[in-house]
Amino acid sequence: MTPIIEFKDYTFKYRSQTEPTLRHIDLTIYAGEKVLIVGPSGSGKSTLAHCINGLVPFSFPGENTGSLSVKGKDPSKEGIFGMSKLVGTVLQDTDGQFIGLTVAEDIAFALENDCVPQEELFPRVDEVAETVDVKSLLDHAPTELSGGQKQRVSMAGVMIDDVDILLFDEPLANLDPATGKRAIALIDRISKETGKTVLIIEHRLEDALYRDVDRIIVVGEGEIVADMKPDELLCTDVLEKEGIREPLYITALKHAGCTVKPESLPQHIETMDLAPYREKVRGWFQKAQLPPARRGTEPMLEVEALDFSYVPGQKVLQNINFRIEKGEMVSIVGKNGAGKSTLSNLICGFIQPDQGKILLEGSDISSLSIKERGEVIGLVMQNPNQMISKPMIFDEVALGLAVRGVPEEEIRERVHETLKICGLYPFRNWPVSALSFGQKKRVTIASILVMNPRVLILDEPTAGQDFRHYTEIMEFLKDINERLGITIIMITHDMHLMLEYTDRAIVIADGRMIADDVPARVLTDKEIADRAYLKETSLYELAMKCGISDASGFVERFIYFEREERANG
Repeated sequence: MTPIIEFKDYTFKYRSQTEPTLRHIDLTIYAGEKVLIVGPSGSGKSTLAHCINGLVPFSFPGENTGSLSVKGKDPSKEGIFGMSKLVGTVLQDTDGQFIGLTVAEDIAFALENDCVPQEELFPRVDEVAETVDVKSLLDHAPTELSGGQKQRVSMAGVMIDDVDILLFDEPLANLDPATGKRAIALIDRISKETGKTVLIIEHRLEDALYRDVDRIIVVGEGEIVADMKPDELLCTDVLEKEGIREPLYITALKHAGCTVKPESLPQHIETMDLAPYREKVRGWFQKAQLPPARRGTEPMLEVEALDFSYVPGQKVLQNINFRIEKGEMVSIVGKNGAGKSTLSNLICGFIQPDQGKILLEGSDISSLSIKERGEVIGLVMQNPNQMISKPMIFDEVALGLAVRGVPEEEIRERVHETLKICGLYPFRNWPVSALSFGQKKRVTIASILVMNPRVLILDEPTAGQDFRHYTEIMEFLKDINERLGITIIMITHDMHLMLEYTDRAIVIADGRMIADDVPARVLTDKEIADRAYLKETSLYELAMKCGISDASGFVERFIYFEREERANG
């Protein structure tokens, strides 16, 4: 095999830091390999990617020792443009990648730079747009698209250029589960059909393993902690030690007292040999407790017969009815473009319904202004760049309190407390521009939480978060939910979040509500999962393959067991 990327005793330190971000990296990636790179936020995995595509040292200056070569060339000499001919990068923060006024222009940008004639350019744009399922969006502006659609357009813009290495930075961050599966399948197909070298950086390990990868590289504190085949890595405790979420079925097998072996081929639950573990799993299921039933309280938010359309005659939402009680944690799920974010905009008053009512604590809120609704309902948007208006982190989080005339000392106290909870206290005096996408996300959550709202709506609260920060934020939200009784509504693609932290899931598909049930039942119902582009949980597959017919009961017991374990430390 021919090496295409070679790090030899490579150390890199950003100009503004005292300690290196990468330490003594020895890593060889071979031409045509498909490699998954995982690690917690701040571990150095993104820096590793920036070294490969030339952003280090040209966009992010610093000092390095050792050597790095990409297809025999030194990125520090080739420059960003030179490296762009070898490495195509799909960024996590897709807004930073768009150049064209329309999707078609954006996809065609690299070809136009290379003076490709129009008769060749148009068919190539059509072909790649069809591959990533954005052909119907070619005349749309990128800014009009949902997060998942933007991700696919970015993929098209990179794939159209004939590069040797494709680098995907968090390709699943903004995608619904079924579209995420399609994205991973698409990356796999490109890898097989073109023979290109593919690097995937991703927090969602289980979803990224939907298709085979050759190796998983685990980065921790600037060093390579493991470089192993997936079947071997899943049988170690490396992921747990590094704070990376292992696949749920592996955790369930461990709860049942099983020692998972590489020869069982645990990379995919669908093809894993479960014969050695069946009895233990069934035994655990019979002993495990079901969670206690939740007692009802009075309603906090009610939506009655809600209809909405942006264009007359084309309904985005139709006859939506649900009731959320005080103190509930509820998830709203469904595919990209199903109308979930539109629903949150209606609740917040940014747009008005065609018909129907929204009640807050029994009172119709149609007469309340956005500001009046904002006193009780806080919204954390999916894209942090659309919320941040101050250059410094402290000022951004303090803004809402300052506008409302809260005394300076109280502002300082409340902001510091919220920043600590959101893991941002060390950065309190930093500019927002110095933060990663995931860190910006936490700033926006902090800026709303500091206001003490009674209802909190979060649009994709954990997108781009590693398992440790995901857990910190979700445990914090759970804590304020229980301690202060704040009602929390989460619009999410994260099936783990929906299962672990919410009491109910409201499922929207094609503008209609198709389910309102406990998450475990939603994610073990194939028809609902297919219609809403969800993904049946791997726990369902585990239960079925172990001969447990009550799959939703198995999932509920597993989640309750996890919650109890976490609560008991």
